[in-house]
Amino acid sequence: MTAETGVVHARYVRIKKFAELTGYTEKAIYHKIENGTWLQGRHYRRAPDGHICIDMEGFYRWVEGAAGPV
Repeated sequence: MTAETGVVHARYVRIKKFAELTGYTEKAIYHKIENGTWLQGRHYRRAPDGHICIDMEGFYRWVEGAAGPV
């Protein structure tokens, strides 16, 4: 949480929230995972309950061109 805004910034978000935040469709997100554009442990993780959680920091690095395959 930041003192200035009181807003909590989550590092990991579920696919639906990621789509809302970025404008990528859920279909596009699943496609990036399935075709290997995004790698498990680098761009997303599976939570203990099996849900896919997108790593926002990994996404930012990917957008900036520093996180592996494009």
